[in-house]
Amino acid sequence: MRQQRTIQSSLFDLFAGHEIGRELKAISRWLDEQPAIITLVAQDLRRHGAKQTGRQGLPAESVLRCAILKQHRQLSYEELAFHLEDSASFRAFARAPLSWTPKKSVLQGTISAIGAETWEAINRAVLESARCEKVERGDVIRLDSTVTDALMHEPSDSSLLWDAVRVIARRLKGAEKLAGDARIAWRDRRRAAKRRAFAIQYGRGRSRRVQRYRELIEITRAMLADLDAAAARLQMVLSPMAELWRAAFAEDRRLIERVISQTERRVLRGQAVPAQEKIVSLFESHADIIVKGGRDTQYGHKLNLVAGKSGLILDLVIETGNPADAERFLPMLERHIAFWGRAPRQAAADGGYASADNLAQAKARGVADMAFHKKLGLRIEDMVKSRWVYRKLRNFRAGIEAGVSCLKRAYGLARCTWRGLAHFRAYVWSSVVAYNLALFARLRPA
Repeated sequence: MRQQRTIQSSLFDLFAGHEIGRELKAISRWLDEQPAIITLVAQDLRRHGAKQTGRQGLPAESVLRCAILKQHRQLSYEELAFHLEDSASFRAFARAPLSWTPKKSVLQGTISAIGAETWEAINRAVLESARCEKVERGDVIRLDSTVTDALMHEPSDSSLLWDAVRVIARRLKGAEKLAGDARIAWRDRRRAAKRRAFAIQYGRGRSRRVQRYRELIEITRAMLADLDAAAARLQMVLSPMAELWRAAFAEDRRLIERVISQTERRVLRGQAVPAQEKIVSLFESHADIIVKGGRDTQYGHKLNLVAGKSGLILDLVIETGNPADAERFLPMLERHIAFWGRAPRQAAADGGYASADNLAQAKARGVADMAFHKKLGLRIEDMVKSRWVYRKLRNFRAGIEAGVSCLKRAYGLARCTWRGLAHFRAYVWSSVVAYNLALFARLRPA
């Protein structure tokens, strides 16, 4: 059974007088004023299998506070477990039950259970507090986009095939354990696949590489045939673990077939495979191929962000695919109007969002001054009331670059370290919440 809040905190919970200690104390004070968000966290934890009987788990309040600590200080779970035991300020902030220091496995299992929707709701609560205390009014905004990388290596056709062989071998070993006395016959071809993958990577000459690709595809198909045979043997095994194995097998097989197909199309037939049809990782299959402004290719998800005059991140959308910025301008503006109840008085956006239609739609919704960083044929007089206002808004827009840089360097937004799309979304939102809470604690009136 899990409590929502720590019933009785220690009298010795003291925050250090250091800047970090004062910041944590201010964040803690705000969290104490928001009992509703603890209920949301408790609901997420219940959905992940918490029972009503047995030993009491870490309270929902402590789970949320530990999650904020992790993102705020960019700690691993092992480092977080150490600091919770070693630091008086961390223990005071986390509100962990007396004489109980959670292990890294407990922290990982509970923190990862908090969903992206809950983190987004917490961010809305921060913004509502900022509005009530006149820290942020939402009447002057700036928009930009960036990319957060997924937890994956640089993809290539050979590396994907080598990954496929390793995944199949892993599934076959799991099938052997589930089969019991029934023998699963398969041949381990991982060494042969690894040799071909390295020969492709370091070899010279297209004809040699194409031949190695043919051999690597044959090895992958042979391993896949062994996996199909193992799945047929396990059809009669009735157990929860066998059901989980069959579900994982079906998904892995679908992805591996796509890897083989795109390799044959690109390497053997010389066809161009559209980006939306490509798979770049067997482990992070949700990752998109993002090319921004002709620079380096990134693999993850594109983010559209809205920031206010205070520097707080007012909104964020994790996009699917690589939509043009101009296509996402109006949806972001509509989301802002829905939350704040009115259109911003002034707005500034990167040049990628600029278009005559976007300018007209923004004006129609009540935006008095709409400045795009690059004019792209638009007249300054049509965007804003004067050149002085345009220059001020253009300089104001540049400030969001500093916020994005801080999010990436200090709050982990450059690269997601959690696996899976659901956890990717939760990780991104938790980084934004930690950033906003720290900034709000500094800006909030004492």
